[in-house]
Amino acid sequence: MAGVLSPRQDVRRPRTGSRARPRRRNLPWVAIVIIAVFLVAGIFAPWLAPGDPYAPNLAGRLQPPSGEHLLGTDSLGRDLLSRLVYGARTTLVVVVVSLLISAVIGIGLGLVAGYFRGKVDTFVSRTVDATLAIPSIFIALALAASRGPGESSVIIAVTLILWARFTRVVRSDVLSLSEQDFVAQAAVTGCTRRRTMMVHILPNVMNSILVLVSINMGYVIMLEASLSFLGAGVPPPTPSWGSMISEGQEYIGLAWWISIVPGVAITLIVLALNVLGDWLRDYMDPRMRDAL
Repeated sequence: MAGVLSPRQDVRRPRTGSRARPRRRNLPWVAIVIIAVFLVAGIFAPWLAPGDPYAPNLAGRLQPPSGEHLLGTDSLGRDLLSRLVYGARTTLVVVVVSLLISAVIGIGLGLVAGYFRGKVDTFVSRTVDATLAIPSIFIALALAASRGPGESSVIIAVTLILWARFTRVVRSDVLSLSEQDFVAQAAVTGCTRRRTMMVHILPNVMNSILVLVSINMGYVIMLEASLSFLGAGVPPPTPSWGSMISEGQEYIGLAWWISIVPGVAITLIVLALNVLGDWLRDYMDPRMRDAL
C-alpha cells in the first residue's frame, strides 16, 4: 500500500531530538598510552631497568645504541635505558608529591576565600597575584641556592608556585557556586559553613581541579628538568632527565643519544599530558561534551 512503511524501512528510520544517540566520545589513546608507559616505568623502575643506573663502565663509555645497550651508554659507560627508566621514577615522585601538596593548600585557600569573601578573600587574592607575578624559575633557583639541590628542594619550589594556580581556579568556581540555590538551601536547613563547603561546594569544583592537575603535570616535569639541567634540581648521580641532558651536551657531536633520548622522553610525556588535559577540559564542559 502506498504511503505505508515496510518493517525494514521503519527500523532504519533515523532517530532525532532528545532520543538521538550521542556521538561516540573519542579518547586520546596515543596520549593515554604514553602516560601509561611513563607511570609503569616510574613505579616499576627496579624491575624494568636492564642494568644498574649508577654502575660506571669506563671501558664501554659513549657506546651507540646496540643490542647490548638499546639506547647506548653515557660518558661513564652507564646504561642509558636504565637511567631513563629511573629518571622517570625521580620525575614521578616530584610530580605526585608536589601536586598533592599544592592541591591541598590551593583548594583549602580557594574554598575559604571564595565562600567567606571580604577581607579574607582580599588577602588571599593579593597573595595569589603576588605569587603569580614572580617568575617561577626565579623562585625555584632562589630556593635551590638557599637549601641546596635535591628532590625536597624541587618539591618545595614547585609547591610555592603551584598552590596559587589551584587557589585562583577554585576561588573563581566557589564564587559562582555560592550564588546557587542549593547552597542557600543548605544554609537554611542548618548546615554549618564547613559542611556546606566540604559537602555541597567541593564536589562541584572537582572537575576543574582534575583538569588543572592534568595540565600542570607537564609544567612540573618541565620545571624539574629545567632545574636539574641548570644544576639546581636533583643532583647527580641520581638519574634525572634534565641532568641527563646537561651531562650529554658536552658530547652532543660525538654521542648525540645522551641528550636526545631524555629530550624526546620529556617532549612526548609533556605533549601527551597537554593533549589529555585539553580532552578532559572539553569533556567536563557540558557544552562541548557531545561534540567529542
